[in-house]
Amino acid sequence: MSWVFGWWKVAVAMLVLVSGAILIAPRPFIYAYEDARFALDPSPSRAFEYGEKYFNAIDPKHYDVVRAEYFFEKAARDQSLPYVNHELARISFLKGDFDLALSRINLQISLQGTSTPNSYYIRGLIEGFRGDYASAARDYETYLHTDSRNWAAINDYAWVLLKANRPKDALVAVDWGLIYWPQNPWLLNSRATALFEMGRWGDAHEAVVAAEAAVASVDEKAWLHAYPGNDPLIAAQGVTAFKKAVDDNMHTIEAKIEVGKKTVQ
Repeated sequence: MSWVFGWWKVAVAMLVLVSGAILIAPRPFIYAYEDARFALDPSPSRAFEYGEKYFNAIDPKHYDVVRAEYFFEKAARDQSLPYVNHELARISFLKGDFDLALSRINLQISLQGTSTPNSYYIRGLIEGFRGDYASAARDYETYLHTDSRNWAAINDYAWVLLKANRPKDALVAVDWGLIYWPQNPWLLNSRATALFEMGRWGDAHEAVVAAEAAVASVDEKAWLHAYPGNDPLIAAQGVTAFKKAVDDNMHTIEAKIEVGKKTVQ
Protein backbone atom coordinates (compact mmCIF):
# COMPACT_ATOMS: atom_id res chain seq x y z
CA MET A 1 0.00 0.00 0.00
CA SER A 2 3.03 2.28 0.20
CA TRP A 3 2.57 3.34 -3.41
CA VAL A 4 -0.96 4.53 -2.60
CA PHE A 5 0.26 6.83 0.16
CA GLY A 6 3.12 7.94 -2.06
CA TRP A 7 0.68 8.92 -4.82
CA TRP A 8 -1.49 10.74 -2.32
CA LYS A 9 1.48 12.79 -1.12
CA VAL A 10 2.38 13.68 -4.71
CA ALA A 11 -1.21 14.68 -5.41
CA VAL A 12 -1.31 16.94 -2.35
CA ALA A 13 2.01 18.50 -3.33
CA MET A 14 0.72 19.16 -6.85
CA LEU A 15 -2.46 20.70 -5.47
CA VAL A 16 -0.46 23.01 -3.25
CA LEU A 17 1.70 24.05 -6.20
CA VAL A 18 -1.32 24.68 -8.42
CA SER A 19 -3.09 26.64 -5.66
CA GLY A 20 0.01 28.75 -5.15
CA ALA A 21 0.27 29.41 -8.86
CA ILE A 22 -3.35 30.55 -8.94
CA LEU A 23 -2.70 33.04 -6.16
CA ILE A 24 -0.01 34.78 -8.17
CA ALA A 25 -1.26 34.05 -11.69
CA PRO A 26 -2.63 36.73 -14.03
CA ARG A 27 -6.37 36.94 -14.56
CA PRO A 28 -6.54 34.85 -17.77
CA PHE A 29 -5.01 31.86 -15.98
CA ILE A 30 -7.35 32.26 -13.01
CA TYR A 31 -10.35 32.60 -15.31
CA ALA A 32 -9.37 29.46 -17.22
CA TYR A 33 -8.94 27.52 -13.99
CA GLU A 34 -12.31 28.65 -12.61
CA ASP A 35 -14.09 28.01 -15.90
CA ALA A 36 -12.69 24.49 -15.92
CA ARG A 37 -13.83 23.90 -12.35
CA PHE A 38 -17.26 25.29 -13.16
CA ALA A 39 -17.52 23.04 -16.22
CA LEU A 40 -16.91 20.06 -13.94
CA ASP A 41 -19.26 21.35 -11.25
CA PRO A 42 -21.76 23.77 -12.82
CA SER A 43 -23.73 24.16 -9.61
CA PRO A 44 -25.64 27.40 -8.89
CA SER A 45 -23.92 27.64 -5.50
CA ARG A 46 -20.48 27.61 -7.13
CA ALA A 47 -21.66 30.17 -9.68
CA PHE A 48 -22.89 32.42 -6.89
CA GLU A 49 -19.59 32.04 -5.04
CA TYR A 50 -17.68 33.18 -8.13
CA GLY A 51 -20.16 36.00 -8.72
CA GLU A 52 -19.59 37.33 -5.20
CA LYS A 53 -15.84 37.11 -5.66
CA TYR A 54 -15.93 39.35 -8.73
CA PHE A 55 -18.48 41.79 -7.33
CA ASN A 56 -16.43 42.91 -4.35
CA ALA A 57 -15.24 46.49 -4.73
CA ILE A 58 -13.08 46.17 -1.63
CA ASP A 59 -10.96 43.64 -3.53
CA PRO A 60 -9.84 45.53 -6.66
CA LYS A 61 -7.59 42.76 -7.98
CA HIS A 62 -10.64 40.53 -8.52
CA TYR A 63 -13.35 43.08 -9.35
CA ASP A 64 -14.95 42.28 -12.71
CA VAL A 65 -18.62 43.19 -13.02
CA VAL A 66 -19.04 41.46 -16.40
CA ARG A 67 -17.77 38.17 -15.02
CA ALA A 68 -19.82 38.65 -11.86
CA GLU A 69 -23.01 39.07 -13.87
CA TYR A 70 -22.18 36.00 -15.96
CA PHE A 71 -21.92 33.82 -12.88
CA PHE A 72 -24.93 35.36 -11.12
CA GLU A 73 -27.02 34.58 -14.21
CA LYS A 74 -25.81 30.97 -14.00
CA ALA A 75 -26.64 30.96 -10.29
CA ALA A 76 -30.15 32.24 -11.02
CA ARG A 77 -31.07 28.76 -12.23
CA ASP A 78 -31.63 28.10 -8.53
CA GLN A 79 -34.12 30.71 -7.38
CA SER A 80 -33.84 29.46 -3.81
CA LEU A 81 -30.48 31.20 -3.45
CA PRO A 82 -31.48 34.13 -1.25
CA TYR A 83 -29.53 36.97 -2.87
CA VAL A 84 -29.10 36.02 -6.51
CA ASN A 85 -31.72 38.41 -7.94
CA HIS A 86 -30.60 41.07 -5.49
CA GLU A 87 -27.07 40.97 -6.89
CA LEU A 88 -28.28 40.96 -10.48
CA ALA A 89 -30.41 44.02 -9.70
CA ARG A 90 -27.39 45.82 -8.25
CA ILE A 91 -25.39 45.12 -11.40
CA SER A 92 -28.19 46.35 -13.67
CA PHE A 93 -28.39 49.50 -11.57
CA LEU A 94 -24.65 50.13 -11.91
CA LYS A 95 -24.96 49.68 -15.66
CA GLY A 96 -27.70 52.32 -15.73
CA ASP A 97 -30.46 49.92 -16.80
CA PHE A 98 -32.97 51.01 -14.17
CA ASP A 99 -35.92 49.18 -15.74
CA LEU A 100 -34.14 45.83 -15.65
CA ALA A 101 -32.79 46.62 -12.19
CA LEU A 102 -36.32 47.29 -10.92
CA SER A 103 -37.64 44.12 -12.53
CA ARG A 104 -34.90 42.06 -10.91
CA ILE A 105 -35.29 43.57 -7.45
CA ASN A 106 -39.08 43.16 -7.63
CA LEU A 107 -38.54 39.47 -8.36
CA GLN A 108 -36.12 39.30 -5.43
CA ILE A 109 -38.65 40.83 -3.03
CA SER A 110 -41.53 38.72 -4.37
CA LEU A 111 -39.51 35.57 -3.61
CA GLN A 112 -37.70 36.57 -0.42
CA GLY A 113 -39.78 39.37 1.08
CA THR A 114 -38.39 40.89 4.26
CA SER A 115 -36.00 37.96 4.78
CA THR A 116 -33.54 40.01 2.69
CA PRO A 117 -34.31 43.50 4.03
CA ASN A 118 -31.47 45.24 2.19
CA SER A 119 -33.32 44.44 -1.04
CA TYR A 120 -35.73 47.21 -0.03
CA TYR A 121 -32.72 49.50 0.27
CA ILE A 122 -31.67 48.62 -3.27
CA ARG A 123 -35.21 49.08 -4.59
CA GLY A 124 -35.36 52.49 -2.91
CA LEU A 125 -32.14 53.47 -4.64
CA ILE A 126 -33.41 52.31 -8.02
CA GLU A 127 -36.76 54.09 -7.56
CA GLY A 128 -34.95 57.25 -6.51
CA PHE A 129 -32.94 57.29 -9.72
CA ARG A 130 -36.14 56.66 -11.68
CA GLY A 131 -37.71 59.72 -10.05
CA ASP A 132 -40.30 57.76 -8.04
CA TYR A 133 -39.43 59.46 -4.77
CA ALA A 134 -42.56 58.49 -2.83
CA SER A 135 -42.01 54.77 -3.47
CA ALA A 136 -38.31 55.15 -2.75
CA ALA A 137 -39.03 56.78 0.62
CA ARG A 138 -41.38 53.94 1.60
CA ASP A 139 -38.79 51.31 0.72
CA TYR A 140 -36.06 53.10 2.65
CA GLU A 141 -38.40 53.25 5.65
CA THR A 142 -38.97 49.50 5.38
CA TYR A 143 -35.24 48.89 5.37
CA LEU A 144 -34.48 51.35 8.17
CA HIS A 145 -36.92 49.56 10.46
CA THR A 146 -34.42 46.68 10.39
CA ASP A 147 -31.19 48.73 10.50
CA SER A 148 -31.94 52.18 11.88
CA ARG A 149 -28.31 53.25 12.33
CA ASN A 150 -27.07 52.59 8.80
CA TRP A 151 -25.75 56.03 7.88
CA ALA A 152 -25.67 55.35 4.13
CA ALA A 153 -29.32 54.29 4.11
CA ILE A 154 -30.26 57.31 6.23
CA ASN A 155 -28.42 59.61 3.85
CA ASP A 156 -30.05 58.06 0.78
CA TYR A 157 -33.43 58.31 2.50
CA ALA A 158 -32.78 62.00 3.14
CA TRP A 159 -31.80 62.39 -0.53
CA VAL A 160 -35.16 61.14 -1.82
CA LEU A 161 -37.00 63.24 0.78
CA LEU A 162 -35.15 66.32 -0.47
CA LYS A 163 -35.99 65.40 -4.07
CA ALA A 164 -39.63 65.07 -2.98
CA ASN A 165 -39.50 68.61 -1.52
CA ARG A 166 -39.66 67.34 2.07
CA PRO A 167 -36.64 69.10 3.63
CA LYS A 168 -38.05 69.06 7.18
CA ASP A 169 -38.44 65.28 7.06
CA ALA A 170 -34.96 64.99 5.53
CA LEU A 171 -33.52 67.04 8.39
CA VAL A 172 -35.17 64.76 10.96
CA ALA A 173 -33.65 61.70 9.25
CA VAL A 174 -30.18 63.23 8.97
CA ASP A 175 -30.17 64.45 12.56
CA TRP A 176 -31.01 60.91 13.65
CA GLY A 177 -28.02 59.59 11.74
CA LEU A 178 -25.72 62.24 13.17
CA ILE A 179 -26.46 61.01 16.69
CA TYR A 180 -24.45 57.91 15.82
CA TRP A 181 -22.16 59.36 13.12
CA PRO A 182 -21.51 62.97 14.19
CA GLN A 183 -18.53 63.50 11.87
CA ASN A 184 -19.99 61.83 8.78
CA PRO A 185 -19.43 64.15 5.80
CA TRP A 186 -22.30 62.71 3.74
CA LEU A 187 -24.81 63.31 6.52
CA LEU A 188 -23.41 66.75 7.31
CA ASN A 189 -23.62 67.80 3.66
CA SER A 190 -27.22 66.56 3.44
CA ARG A 191 -28.02 68.45 6.63
CA ALA A 192 -26.66 71.63 5.07
CA THR A 193 -28.84 71.07 2.01
CA ALA A 194 -31.98 70.44 4.07
CA LEU A 195 -31.40 73.57 6.17
CA PHE A 196 -30.74 75.61 3.05
CA GLU A 197 -33.99 74.44 1.48
CA MET A 198 -35.79 75.48 4.68
CA GLY A 199 -34.31 78.98 4.47
CA ARG A 200 -32.10 78.48 7.54
CA TRP A 201 -28.97 79.75 5.78
CA GLY A 202 -26.86 80.42 8.85
CA ASP A 203 -27.45 76.91 10.19
CA ALA A 204 -26.83 75.54 6.70
CA HIS A 205 -23.47 77.30 6.59
CA GLU A 206 -22.50 75.86 9.96
CA ALA A 207 -23.37 72.36 8.71
CA VAL A 208 -21.49 72.69 5.43
CA VAL A 209 -18.40 74.01 7.23
CA ALA A 210 -18.48 70.86 9.35
CA ALA A 211 -18.98 68.78 6.19
CA GLU A 212 -16.00 70.39 4.50
CA ALA A 213 -13.80 69.63 7.51
CA ALA A 214 -14.99 66.02 7.62
CA VAL A 215 -14.71 65.36 3.89
CA ALA A 216 -11.00 66.18 3.96
CA SER A 217 -10.33 62.75 5.47
CA VAL A 218 -12.37 60.79 2.91
CA ASP A 219 -10.09 58.52 0.88
CA GLU A 220 -10.70 55.86 -1.76
CA LYS A 221 -11.24 53.13 0.82
CA ALA A 222 -13.94 55.18 2.58
CA TRP A 223 -15.59 55.98 -0.75
CA LEU A 224 -15.69 52.31 -1.78
CA HIS A 225 -17.19 51.42 1.59
CA ALA A 226 -19.90 54.02 0.99
CA TYR A 227 -20.56 52.82 -2.57
CA PRO A 228 -20.10 49.04 -2.53
CA GLY A 229 -20.17 47.37 -5.92
CA ASN A 230 -18.76 50.36 -7.79
CA ASP A 231 -15.65 49.85 -9.88
CA PRO A 232 -12.57 50.45 -7.69
CA LEU A 233 -10.93 52.12 -10.69
CA ILE A 234 -13.28 55.10 -10.36
CA ALA A 235 -12.81 55.49 -6.60
CA ALA A 236 -10.39 58.41 -6.96
CA GLN A 237 -12.84 60.18 -9.27
CA GLY A 238 -15.62 59.49 -6.79
CA VAL A 239 -13.68 61.05 -3.94
CA THR A 240 -12.90 64.12 -6.06
CA ALA A 241 -16.54 64.47 -7.13
CA PHE A 242 -17.80 64.22 -3.55
CA LYS A 243 -15.36 66.83 -2.29
CA LYS A 244 -16.38 69.11 -5.16
CA ALA A 245 -20.06 68.61 -4.29
CA VAL A 246 -19.41 69.76 -0.72
CA ASP A 247 -17.40 72.72 -1.99
CA ASP A 248 -20.17 73.66 -4.43
CA ASN A 249 -22.70 73.44 -1.61
CA MET A 250 -20.51 75.78 0.44
CA HIS A 251 -20.38 78.36 -2.37
CA THR A 252 -24.14 78.19 -2.95
CA ILE A 253 -24.92 78.75 0.73
CA GLU A 254 -22.39 81.54 1.11
CA ALA A 255 -23.71 83.27 -2.02
CA LYS A 256 -27.23 83.15 -0.63
CA ILE A 257 -26.07 84.60 2.68
CA GLU A 258 -24.32 87.46 0.86
CA VAL A 259 -27.47 88.22 -1.14
CA GLY A 260 -29.43 88.24 2.09
CA LYS A 261 -27.03 90.71 3.67
CA LYS A 262 -27.31 93.07 0.69
CA THR A 263 -31.10 92.84 0.79
CA VAL A 264 -31.14 93.82 4.46
CA GLN A 265 -28.84 96.77 3.77
